[in-house]
Amino acid sequence: MKKTFRLEGLECANCAAKMEKAINELDGVKEATVNFMTQKLVIEGEDEKMHTIIQEAEKIVKRIEPDTVMKKA
Repeated sequence: MKKTFRLEGLECANCAAKMEKAINELDGVKEATVNFMTQKLVIEGEDEKMHTIIQEAEKIVKRIEPDTVMKKA
């Protein structure tokens, strides 16, 4: 399963790289990419774990850049 999100308020390319690295380490994630230029997050992961992956990804985004909002694209 693949899900795409907009990262509204993402202002730091280095933060985007940190988010991508942390999300890729989550259980069930096959691949996650954060594009700073388009402000998009794409997560590809196991269907049955996707709900948990998205919740954890939101926590990671908030921890790294608190003003960034993750919205479905």
